Amino acid sequence: VPNLQGPHYISPAPYGGFVVSEECGDVKVFTSSCKLLCSLSSKYGHQFGNPAGVCVDMDGSILVADEQHRTVHLFPEHGAPICLVSTGLRRPAGMACSSFGHLFVADAGENCIKVFKYCMRPP
Repeated sequence: VPNLQGPHYISPAPYGGFVVSEECGDVKVFTSSCKLLCSLSSKYGHQFGNPAGVCVDMDGSILVADEQHRTVHLFPEHGAPICLVSTGLRRPAGMACSSFGHLFVADAGENCIKVFKYCMRPP
């Protein structure tokens, strides 16, 4: 996949695609055939600081940790972004979602893993 600006983190996405965060301030979504589907900053009009960890939940929503803004945002397929975590992170890095509505965030600033519970719809 060419033309990425400092690819940082990657996660599988639904239907065989994948999501990539770029150090230069964007997150891109690709199809299973490695074609650019969208840029989250363009699609949602969202301004990232330094996007880091990315993951995709059971609903197909994309979650992005922003190292500079110290936040985690959820980008649903339809609708506006939702800030899931706005305090308590020093330097969020890698992330993972569980099928039970848990979000695991590696906080490199505090050398620990933080666990958050969220649920967009009942399991």
